[in-house]
Amino acid sequence: MQTIQVDVGHSRYPIAIGPGLLSNRELLHDCVRGRDVLIVTDATVAPLYLAKLTRSLSERGAVRCAAGRVADCILPDGERHKTLHAMGRVIDALVAHKMNRDAAVLALGGGVVGDIAGFAASCYQRGIGYLQVPTTLLAQVDSSVGGKTGVNHPGGKNLIGAFHQPLAVITDTDTLATLPDRELRAGLAEVIKYGCVWDPLLFDWLDGNLPALLARDPGALAHVIARSCEIKAAVVAADEREQNLRAILNFGHTFGHAIEAATAYDKYLHGEAVAIGMLIAADLSQRLGLIDAAAKDRMRGILDKAGLPTEAPRIGAAKAAELMQMDKKVLSGALRLVLLEKLGRAVVTADYSRAALDATLEEHFA
Repeated sequence: MQTIQVDVGHSRYPIAIGPGLLSNRELLHDCVRGRDVLIVTDATVAPLYLAKLTRSLSERGAVRCAAGRVADCILPDGERHKTLHAMGRVIDALVAHKMNRDAAVLALGGGVVGDIAGFAASCYQRGIGYLQVPTTLLAQVDSSVGGKTGVNHPGGKNLIGAFHQPLAVITDTDTLATLPDRELRAGLAEVIKYGCVWDPLLFDWLDGNLPALLARDPGALAHVIARSCEIKAAVVAADEREQNLRAILNFGHTFGHAIEAATAYDKYLHGEAVAIGMLIAADLSQRLGLIDAAAKDRMRGILDKAGLPTEAPRIGAAKAAELMQMDKKVLSGALRLVLLEKLGRAVVTADYSRAALDATLEEHFA
């Protein structure tokens, strides 16, 4: 088991990474500080891992503590269900089981479950503890770390939410064995993102090791999960609430979120939309003279090797621009974008040519 610490000053918590962690009662005892636990999961993950985790949590009494109640709330699967209604179901379950401030919410699943469960925990009785137990690669390398919680609105992605840091992130790498290939590839998009904006050595490593990752080599997967979490922990520690530096982790997301909203969160997985968005952002970066064609072509090549989409849906340039105005990086009416200065270094800026952005949107969306 590897352990990475996240420290944002007011909150410090571990990310535990390794096989068999859902059965590790010692680890669960150390991390689950609530006496009562509500496990929030979805209809896909529940048949696979809910019983195992419930059993481990119910047996905490054998590990130096009094066992409390363990209940569950099973949500429908999919990004289109990441709504206030779903969050309300979690609140309803907490109330129905008469859980108090010493309870904890445990998110067992992918990014959607983690965001909903974390947001519910941030609101219930003005905030209770929660833990992330991510079961998808995307959640393991990105969304489970850093305390962003929330739900979507018909007008845009993640418009309703809160920053609420977890008590711990428990990443059982064995759960990737049941992850569909498409979901695995979608998770790799976020790993590629880290290479693009922060770590050129990771980008180079990925370029040569994608076959091992796609074949689910345990060592290769453990490496990218740990390295991604190290990067995310460093960025979050420096800028928890995304005032400046943390926004670079949204590379590709402004365009990607517009794609997801325009297609009703039903056509693309989040990582697929981000992959397309990263290439669009790279295209704009090239138009602005920040990177050359070779850098953009390297990015397209690695996305192709990962089996990720690179062509945007033809939703119309005007529609894409409209949806992008709801991005959370908009300040004083100005849309800030994450652009590449080179592979491994990104910048967040509103100082770009509007004509270049319009040309980019026409190229990819019209």
